[in-house]
Amino acid sequence: MTTPEITLATQDLSIFHVGPINITLHEAQCIGLSGPSGCGKSILLKALADLLESKGTLSLKGQASSGIDAPEWRKKVQLIPAESLWWFNTVGEHFRHPINQTQLQQLSLSTDIEQQAVNQLSTGQKQRLALLRALECKPTVLLLDEPTASLDKDNTQKLEAFIQDYLKDNKASALWISHDPEQLNRVSTQQLSMNNGLLDTIS
Repeated sequence: MTTPEITLATQDLSIFHVGPINITLHEAQCIGLSGPSGCGKSILLKALADLLESKGTLSLKGQASSGIDAPEWRKKVQLIPAESLWWFNTVGEHFRHPINQTQLQQLSLSTDIEQQAVNQLSTGQKQRLALLRALECKPTVLLLDEPTASLDKDNTQKLEAFIQDYLKDNKASALWISHDPEQLNRVSTQQLSMNNGLLDTIS
């Protein structure tokens, strides 16, 4: 059996009080990340997305981050934060192309949601739309910070399946932060725990 290609890798990555961190993500793999609030999980994701300066080595498909322009890196390594940012009045203005109608239906979003005002959206709608906005760039790596925190059980299951299909169909990978151990059991092939800025392998 052919070993899946490595997408994202770090070696002795350090950011503030976090690290050194060594992670290897392979094609179609999802690694789950848990740990107490404030331990550095979100800081790690921001560093992987090149939003925070870090020490150590960070590479994408064998190419060092230092050799990739920051805007290009952030297209390929997409951070979907727990609270997404919205700067225009309507949903559609935040997308470069019309939103895929099938994807909207898969995530239980209205097919005319592009015309809605952002300030009329629920937190759960914003979370799902932020994911679709990120996927416009066809990223190789998804950095997911509590992506279902504001969703009910049914919509959580739909989003989990949606992301898993994306990873499989696009040979992409994900690092998924969640405080729900049952969720990480469902979505991840490996689980890590962060404590005091360091990682331990759970499974």
